[in-house]
Amino acid sequence: MEAFVVALQSVWNDSGFSAFTMGNAIMMLVGIILLYLAIGKGFEPLLLSPIAFGCLLANVPKTGFEDQPGVMQVILYGIHHEIFPPLIFLGVGAMTDFGPLIANPKTLLLGAAAQAGVFISLLGAMMLGFTVQEASAIGIIGGADGPTAIYLAAKMAPNLLGAIAVAAYSYMSLVPLIQPPIMKLCTTEADRKIVMAQLRPVTRFEKIVFPIATTIVISLLLPPVCPLIGMLMLGNLFKEAGCLDRLSDTAQNALMNIVTIMLATGTGLTMKAESFLNYQTILIICLGLVAFAAGTFAGVIFGKIMCVLDGGKTNPLIGSAGVSAVPMAARVSQVVGQKANPSNFLLMHAMGPNVAGVIGTAVAAGAMLAMIGAAK
Repeated sequence: MEAFVVALQSVWNDSGFSAFTMGNAIMMLVGIILLYLAIGKGFEPLLLSPIAFGCLLANVPKTGFEDQPGVMQVILYGIHHEIFPPLIFLGVGAMTDFGPLIANPKTLLLGAAAQAGVFISLLGAMMLGFTVQEASAIGIIGGADGPTAIYLAAKMAPNLLGAIAVAAYSYMSLVPLIQPPIMKLCTTEADRKIVMAQLRPVTRFEKIVFPIATTIVISLLLPPVCPLIGMLMLGNLFKEAGCLDRLSDTAQNALMNIVTIMLATGTGLTMKAESFLNYQTILIICLGLVAFAAGTFAGVIFGKIMCVLDGGKTNPLIGSAGVSAVPMAARVSQVVGQKANPSNFLLMHAMGPNVAGVIGTAVAAGAMLAMIGAAK
């Protein structure tokens, strides 16, 4: 009988229950809520689902994920050493049409204007006591670009990676709820009714030259962001070359799906109770909202300025698509514009600043790395 009791005690001591804390319980509840939002409500399910499940796994005590060789350690390695975000960008590039941006280059300015939220949030985070590296990683949430947020956080604020990733992907999923009130606040009914002229056709030659030239110029200007821009444009070259269909298909389907699982699950694995349950997480969530709202506001206001300068040819609503939530932000511009004018079709026009926002957020991240440097 005594041997049986000793055996039971040994089993208990080796189990996760013996080290299970209230913090672990709270984080598992957070994971369950995120699963509900992803599966039940459809908020970014492809991303939030593995993030949420990774959160559950991270809060099981005594797993040894970070100490013992295995698939979990490989996934964490890919997160902490910035492997997965560039691979995600490869797939994004293969799915992206830069034609609207090439046809209307001035929309690049709208994508740049929407990055104002990044720097406003950066200053706010510094005022609240975050280090300049942490503030930079928090500010990039305003670009509404999850892979870039993870890439920068892994370099500058690995201790905040989980909170930053959850905030970035949460706000990306809430684009249809957050943006329309800001867009209506910044525009008049007449602004929203503006019908834009059809975009000119873009040649195949232009679409092939664009990713090559963009990679060379931006990488030379900001070498730290070369992995993101390079992979984004390589994926786009696969798409536009016309003779690389197999590579394009792999990048935007099989590889994209595999890396998404790895990236999102690995992000969830960083959401341990001891690093997530603190006042900083609440501040990050709030600052992320400020960054996203400010980016939307700046994009629309710059759209109004552009509308005045070109004699009413630009619908200011497309400025909100300057945040790089592709293609959701462009769809929101279309929906809000069509409610004001049922004959309005802004989707392709909004895709210009939308894809410019992807480039703009990556450039903002590169500028921060170049000026501030990674955390030591």
